[in-house]
Amino acid sequence: MNVAYNKQYVGDVLLVQLATEPIVKTATETKGDVVILKEEATGEVKGFNLFHASKYMELDAQGIVEVTPELAEKITAALQANEAHISLDVDFSPKFVVGYVETKEKHPNADKLSICSVNVGDETLQIVCGAPNVEAGQKVVVAKVGAVMPSGMLIKAGNLRGVDSFGMLCSARELAIPGAPDVKGILVLEEEAEVGSAFVTPTK
Repeated sequence: MNVAYNKQYVGDVLLVQLATEPIVKTATETKGDVVILKEEATGEVKGFNLFHASKYMELDAQGIVEVTPELAEKITAALQANEAHISLDVDFSPKFVVGYVETKEKHPNADKLSICSVNVGDETLQIVCGAPNVEAGQKVVVAKVGAVMPSGMLIKAGNLRGVDSFGMLCSARELAIPGAPDVKGILVLEEEAEVGSAFVTPTK
């Protein structure tokens, strides 16, 4: 589930995307302040817009909103208040984790890109990376699909020059770590970092 809010440009509307595939032809159903967005051919609910969102929750985001258990509870309560029967499938597992670069291969179609196999504990992800310092054997910070970067950017599965990529290897600057050096390259962690564990950005 992806959530966005930008009162200045969109108005007091919470935009909620439930499906990764775009709608081919949209059908709508209105339940009070909730406008449900469906695929016309199948009736599948792909998302919804919650109008007058600030009536149901406090929001100060301008763009992508981090989905927390508290936010999910408030959205669920808003749906129930408007008799909109939509079940939310939310993944609260950590989106920033310690990964181990098992292999690194040269991208066949881009000189400055590498294809990495990265163990994140419960699975191994293929991630295309452009950092000049990435090497096999490193422990790194992985932003998994669904992660929201400090900049507000949402990490999605992608395809870079013909190669699928499922996440991003992060630099200290991208993680907004205080005092991060102004250099290109991913953040390489200490050997003691536990693969698969949640990465918490230092505050100092």
